[in-house]
Amino acid sequence: MESIKFIDKKLFILDQTLLPNKEKWVEIKNIEQSYNAIKTLMVRGAPAIGIFAGYSMALFSDNNNIYNLKKYLDSSRPTAVNLSWATNRMIRAFENGKSLIDEAIAIHNEDIEMCRKISEYGLTLLNDGDGILTHCNAGELATSRYGTGLGPLLLGKEKGYNFHVFSDETRPLLQGARLTSYEFEKAGIDVTLICDNMAGFVMKKGLINAVLVGCDRVAANGDTANKIGTSSVAVLASYYNIPFYVLGPYSTVDFNCKTGNDIEIEEREGDEIKQMFFEKPTALKETKCFNPAFDVTDHSLITAIITDKGIAYPPFEKNLKEILK
Repeated sequence: MESIKFIDKKLFILDQTLLPNKEKWVEIKNIEQSYNAIKTLMVRGAPAIGIFAGYSMALFSDNNNIYNLKKYLDSSRPTAVNLSWATNRMIRAFENGKSLIDEAIAIHNEDIEMCRKISEYGLTLLNDGDGILTHCNAGELATSRYGTGLGPLLLGKEKGYNFHVFSDETRPLLQGARLTSYEFEKAGIDVTLICDNMAGFVMKKGLINAVLVGCDRVAANGDTANKIGTSSVAVLASYYNIPFYVLGPYSTVDFNCKTGNDIEIEEREGDEIKQMFFEKPTALKETKCFNPAFDVTDHSLITAIITDKGIAYPPFEKNLKEILK
């Protein structure tokens, strides 16, 4: 299931704000549209954002200062380290006289291989018939293929595994409802959608053997920036002694960021809480909202961080570096 296509030097994205009710491909024709696509979550997920940013810089650098392009795109989703990672890579390619189109295609192809490796590592930690809890969406819509947090389940399906997935709806943007359940239904994976506040209940009932979540940034000590609500799931998993696995590309590890306290958390418009996806507002217009897009999951709650370079176990500050050796 693709979410980004590059055809005849034209860039297309599957507008994820319309899923699951409408599948619409949109051509991106200028850098302003690129910025808006990232900002409004038409394209989302750390790896997918990186791929999209690479193509955007390659296509629109002829009529724009490439350094200004980088700064502009980076400001669209400041928490997602893959965004700045990709724009930095495009800058290096430019400075070294490389073809920017070729570099963007390389980022895309490398992501496909990266996702497969993450999925293979993650699958080694699961068993046929496991009950899995997911939060947000970290599958093919958020990456290139397979995904990160959902990758082991999609790869496992190909290999004959049967999982029973409980997908948190993931308020307020409902990525778990709109996107994760959509992906699993398309893939033929048994999925049950639940409200976010049901996670503890299904754990208590013994229905969950592991929790799989994606991430947008990993601090040097192993703290991770995940979709808002993930840290609450981690606390519940710890209480019920259920493995809590964070999956993401190694490029999301930011060794310059010492702890989760140093991660910049994006705050979004309050109307996403009380108005988006509802026919009528669920609160008064004057009611204040606090709507951070991410929270930080403390490293002490994480069983393992699964990357394309391998699986890191605590202590993360040491072992996130060790898996490169």
